[in-house]
Amino acid sequence: MRLRQGMRALLCAAALMVASPAFAEDRFAAEGTFDIPAGAHFSPEKLAKIGEFFKKQIADGKIPGAIVLIQQHGKPVYREFFGVRDPDTNQPMTEDTIFRLHSMTKPITSFAAMMLVDEGKLKLDDPVSKYIPSFTSAKVGVEKKLENGEKALQIVAPDKPVTIRDLLLHTSGITYGFYGDSMVRRAYGNAQIYNGDFDNKEFADRIAQLPLEHQPGTLWDYGHSTDILGRVIEVVSGKPLLGFEQQKFLGPLGMKDTGFFVTDKKKEVLLAKPIGWDRDFRTGRQGRPETYRKWESGSGGMLSTLSDYAKFSQMLLNGGEYDGKRYMSAATFKDMTTDHISKESGIARDALYFPGDGFGFGYGFAVRTDAGNAKPSPPGSLGELKWDGASGCYFVIDPKQDFFFILLEQTPSERQRIQRSLKLLVYEALEN
Repeated sequence: MRLRQGMRALLCAAALMVASPAFAEDRFAAEGTFDIPAGAHFSPEKLAKIGEFFKKQIADGKIPGAIVLIQQHGKPVYREFFGVRDPDTNQPMTEDTIFRLHSMTKPITSFAAMMLVDEGKLKLDDPVSKYIPSFTSAKVGVEKKLENGEKALQIVAPDKPVTIRDLLLHTSGITYGFYGDSMVRRAYGNAQIYNGDFDNKEFADRIAQLPLEHQPGTLWDYGHSTDILGRVIEVVSGKPLLGFEQQKFLGPLGMKDTGFFVTDKKKEVLLAKPIGWDRDFRTGRQGRPETYRKWESGSGGMLSTLSDYAKFSQMLLNGGEYDGKRYMSAATFKDMTTDHISKESGIARDALYFPGDGFGFGYGFAVRTDAGNAKPSPPGSLGELKWDGASGCYFVIDPKQDFFFILLEQTPSERQRIQRSLKLLVYEALEN
């Protein structure tokens, strides 16, 4: 308790550090007055409320710091650096601060896979076993209630093979073992799948030995599907996952600080960290980003910076094109960003449906399909793309309004509340 109170006092002072001096001179005419680029449709007065919100979160000891970027028509509308990246050293948030993305890795891996689809080297309906032979023997775990009232796990054959499409849609039956209480999830949790220094091949083979949570193609259920997709990419391309991504789009986009580990010792000080009491990410074993391991987790292992993820987001907002270079055909990109788990698809949604009310799912991120059931409806536009990660990072792409916003922070416990609040503030500041 005393530690948390002391941290709050430290962060109260840090809350005053809103932006780097150079940026402040460049972007602000006065406190709370923003130099909105021509053609943008945001209220400077309402945008100022974003800063007020984050300063209070820091002053209250909820988070050590954050970065927020809003970019419309290809130009920054709002970019602020709040608080500190490291509450232990009091180093401020800066442009080159490195964040754990956790599940915001998934859209990057999914984009890489869809590039292979676009090139005709991978087909959505290919069985995963074509590339990872251990999936030939995949089985489904079905819970049965015995006469004595106890439950037993019956292992049955799948009705159809797990496909590449299933991996992209999270309809593979591959789940996570660090939340939920089904017998299959407990089997994942007890299987020691994170033991040792393993690579993507070994991890995929470990997952293949575990039962699927449900029949492939029948239910959206979050899990290690994108990790298995990462191994498929390696097999098809003949390169390590990161090597392929760097060659195909990370490098050409200029995403020089996006990877799975901080391999330069001098850059370790740039890593953002949560407050001490908030450092349990509760998402399996991602490990320390400054410690190299063989596993390149396409599901949740990447690190990135504001500049890097902004380039990726702008490329998505542009429909697969950036700075005159097309990374994916318009037809494939449209397919990737279309909802494929609608009611008509016959695919059900598990109780913990992370895309949320009003959202379907494309190949790698949530897609806004309707207003949802809440009154009033949550903010956003039809066709919006979004995803977030257990680390707190979050991004939203709104093609209708031609803007995106990114939130980079490290807070597993406060993330959902802060993400919802930020989205509301962003759309309240949007002037149609």
